[in-house]
Amino acid sequence: MYENRREIMQDVFLTYLPARKFKTSRLTVNLITGLERAGASANALLPAVLSRGTVRHPDMESLSAAMDTLYGATVDSVVRKKGERQCIGFAADFIDDAFTPHGERLLEPVAELMGEMLLEPLTRNGSFLAEYVDSEKANLIDAIRSLRNDKRDWAEIRLMQEMCAGEPYSILRLGDEETAAKLNNHCLYRHSSTLLAGSRVEVLYCGSAERQRVEDAVLSALAALPRGAAASLPPVEQLPPRETPRVVTEVMDVNQGKLALGYRCTTEDVPAMILANLIFGGTSNSKLFMNVREKLSLCYYASSTYVRSKGILTVSSGIETADYQRALDEILHQLHEIRDGHWEPWELEGARSTMRSALTSLSDSQGALENYCLGQAATGQSEDPETMQRLLDQVTPERIRAAAGSVTLDTVYFLHGKEEA
Repeated sequence: MYENRREIMQDVFLTYLPARKFKTSRLTVNLITGLERAGASANALLPAVLSRGTVRHPDMESLSAAMDTLYGATVDSVVRKKGERQCIGFAADFIDDAFTPHGERLLEPVAELMGEMLLEPLTRNGSFLAEYVDSEKANLIDAIRSLRNDKRDWAEIRLMQEMCAGEPYSILRLGDEETAAKLNNHCLYRHSSTLLAGSRVEVLYCGSAERQRVEDAVLSALAALPRGAAASLPPVEQLPPRETPRVVTEVMDVNQGKLALGYRCTTEDVPAMILANLIFGGTSNSKLFMNVREKLSLCYYASSTYVRSKGILTVSSGIETADYQRALDEILHQLHEIRDGHWEPWELEGARSTMRSALTSLSDSQGALENYCLGQAATGQSEDPETMQRLLDQVTPERIRAAAGSVTLDTVYFLHGKEEA
């Protein structure tokens, strides 16, 4: 994969993913910037405002009409968080040239429209239109507030905010409500100028067009992109765990307690840590699912996730408040089982099979493949799916035990109902 990523202009990289089995093509343009509390909300707001209108297409109706002429092509604003990087921009999906009714070539006009939305926004008196900014700001604040609605996700968010307080990783993809409320059309326009000039740009294409044609279309579309000295992205810090785990308890109107655990992982053996996590809680055959949920009935759900760029492993579970201590003790015990090598060969093979299936299936979805590649590029990783699978196949049980041995509990977060306060 990474032989297909190269710099085509200053700090602009094109990842070319040839694929002829899809009836559509996918093209994304992403500005990569470090997560910072002061700028995260502005970054999240910007692509939504840029999607409201351009010089040639001054409103959403006109933009929609332009996409209709391209056989229903879509250009959506995207805001993603990859490790401690915020990735904002546009994603376009359109009919592949091989399937257009009369052999029309859609790559070039779609790329041109994306470039227009990014670089030729509708302005008034040297700023974005206040009505567009105010409308999208209200939508952004609503989206931030709605994160509380899913209590499972909210518990995981709060765990990261407490565990990684002071670290960029604690910042939400959309920023925070307080900062968003202070934004206006003037400061957002100034922010956009700085962001466009100083961000690294990652362009990803998946479809049947030849590489040179894709490169030419992107270069033409981004010809007016201002290029200054790219702001250096700060290195991602992997901090050691607390000497004594911190316990945070909060109360909300919930019927089911949410228990979330955060661990720091000091191992550099990423493939072994991936498999250790899958055996622990990453699949429906994991120890958390089979033992804590099924055998002991201590939780309604239990799973774990490993974030390699931060060296963090998290556990998410739903429990009865009365079972808090028993559930916590059993989750901790299952990790010790992996450290001690207490698993069956089928558990390891099941973990390998899960990853093999996940990596293989990436090529079946343009969106999944693009998202994977963007994550790799944004966080400085280099393994394509085939390379990662080879590395996983080489992992020994001893390496898995060693990786699990590097995992230390840092923070426990428990959310329960008001009646149990």
